[in-house]
Amino acid sequence: MKKKKKKAQIPFRLNILFFVVFLLFSALILRLGVVQIVYGEQYRKEVERTENVTVNTPAPRGKIYDRNHQIIVDNEPLNAITYTRTQTTKPDEMLDVARKLAKYIDKPTDRVTERDLKDYWILTREEKAKAKITKKEWKQFKNKELTDKDIYQRQLRRITDEDLKEITSDELEVVAIFREMNSGYALTPQMIKNEGVTNDEYAIVSEHLEELPGVDVTTDWNRHYAYGNTLRTVLGNITSSEEGLPREKLDYYLSRDYSRNDRVGKSYIEAQYEDVLRGKKAKIKNITDKAGNIIETIEVSKGQRGKDIVLTIDMELQQRVEQIIEEELMAAKRRGGGELLDRAFVVMMNPKTGEILSMAGKQYTKDENGKVQLKDYALGTMTSAYAMGSAVKGATVLTGFQTGVIKPGTVLIDEPLHIKGTPEKKSYKTMGAINDLKALEMSSNVYMFKTAIAIAGTKYRPYQSLPINPEAFSIFRNYFSQFGLGVKTGIDLPGEIIGWPGNSTLPGHLLDLAIGQFDTYTPLQMAQYVSTIANGGYRMKPQIVKEIREPNNDKDELGNIIYSFEPKVLNRVDMKTEYIERVQEGFRRVMQGANGTARAFFANAPYKPAGKTGTAQSFYDGPIKSKRMTPTYNLTLVGYAPYDDPEVAFSVVVPWVQDSNSPINKYIGRKILDAYFELKEKRQAEKVEQPSQTDHEQE
Repeated sequence: MKKKKKKAQIPFRLNILFFVVFLLFSALILRLGVVQIVYGEQYRKEVERTENVTVNTPAPRGKIYDRNHQIIVDNEPLNAITYTRTQTTKPDEMLDVARKLAKYIDKPTDRVTERDLKDYWILTREEKAKAKITKKEWKQFKNKELTDKDIYQRQLRRITDEDLKEITSDELEVVAIFREMNSGYALTPQMIKNEGVTNDEYAIVSEHLEELPGVDVTTDWNRHYAYGNTLRTVLGNITSSEEGLPREKLDYYLSRDYSRNDRVGKSYIEAQYEDVLRGKKAKIKNITDKAGNIIETIEVSKGQRGKDIVLTIDMELQQRVEQIIEEELMAAKRRGGGELLDRAFVVMMNPKTGEILSMAGKQYTKDENGKVQLKDYALGTMTSAYAMGSAVKGATVLTGFQTGVIKPGTVLIDEPLHIKGTPEKKSYKTMGAINDLKALEMSSNVYMFKTAIAIAGTKYRPYQSLPINPEAFSIFRNYFSQFGLGVKTGIDLPGEIIGWPGNSTLPGHLLDLAIGQFDTYTPLQMAQYVSTIANGGYRMKPQIVKEIREPNNDKDELGNIIYSFEPKVLNRVDMKTEYIERVQEGFRRVMQGANGTARAFFANAPYKPAGKTGTAQSFYDGPIKSKRMTPTYNLTLVGYAPYDDPEVAFSVVVPWVQDSNSPINKYIGRKILDAYFELKEKRQAEKVEQPSQTDHEQE
């Protein structure tokens, strides 16, 4: 009985085992089914993933504001059409997309080069391109004696003008699109068109994206200058998306994570503050399959507009100053200023801080039709230099004080000087016995000549030669440089020049140096020079950027301040305070004294200015080559106001005037000071009229 029962239990256990095995196989089959049917495509993609490529997409630049927070430079949104090729996209595939896209958009063809046409011709005329290579060369190619590159270069060289004439006007537009598609890196969007994209073009391309692989519609930006040409030469420019990175700085930018087609500042403020204005790029990771096709796009980090900068410039004042220059330049031309008179400059700055309030220049030109144009030439205030005449006499008197050859109150005889081997040296009139204050007030040349002679360690003897110590030139230039004359002012812009120091050591030229008719200086240097006298002897660094701010998406408010530029003293002039105060008084008398050379224009000014006029005999060295070395006059004026607590200093420079008696420099000087104080009064009145928050709450 026991044997029978034992035999019966064995099949039962086998059945249980078989049942368990069945369940396990069923679960395995079910799992394989789920993996293959439900997740099969996902896992296939995972298996085929070969590369994660991170691409940077550019962000808009920061904005530029004036000192009163008015937008000067903004970003203007633009409709844009882009193309992104994969790592395996073939030229004929791109060409096919270009042909389709050409049906939907109008693409300018002005940037198409001969090389672009030849590349297109080879790509679209395959048999004719092959025929450009001889049988012998094909044999050499087959034997690996010639490379693909060798063959291609020979084809390019052998394409004739007649061959290129086969390309139709319709094809030319395709070439223009194709060159943009092929101009950058794989997986990096290339700009096909971002200027003049119409709403119809934008819409029709959007509707046909499925048949245009790689093409996308997006929003781009362009720089918008709210004040037109005002201050344009100083604001600078940026490269276009077609230009991309400047070739001369390519390695520098590429090492700093730029792409070749990025737009960057290429001149002046836009270039100087590139690191600030540059936007923070968005990072996008493209996941590609084995064929190089994009499987998935993941946003790694969002982009951000560049930081904003606030300038020290007052754009309302700048506009007024530019208008004054234009009006006075045209008036002077009508009064007989001469055909060579073609420019005028003004620099206005805060003498206590160095902040530039206005930096203006205008150039008189004519277009091809003879129509007069007044172009912005603000840049000329720091990139062009002229003999400034008597405006520098304040520095001459102070040099005389500091070297001990004269002192406050020293009287010298203003008389014509007759030096052997040198033309007669004299003032515009004989003044007789005068002291330092009278010499500045009436602009005596002879007082400055005799001061220079004493500095040179010699004495004047009528009709005899004048032996001088050549070191006198260095003495003058050393003291002049302490005011900013003949050296860089330190402004936070590239391209500033220092002017031209004469290389002669003749006695007559030393006397010319003392009255501003030998070395040349820039209008900006003259503004720094008079500011140094106005503030008591501190040479302030001219500053055109006031603050750097965080970008703020709220259009009505600026972001938080990141950095504020503090006033910087470059040096304190090596002179006694009483000496500087003496020259300040002389400058006050120039504009308010009984015999002041600028009294007629400034004596009644309520803001009580001080300053110094200048007239330099010069020779024309401008753009008209046939007129080079024609005798002309440079008319200048420097000043500040109020004289006892200066808040604005300025320089006016008008070179190459035919009439030395022209009042253009004085007209401009008076009107720009009037404009400054009128704006100040207007703003103070507006501030008083604006009700406070407390007033609203009480109401």
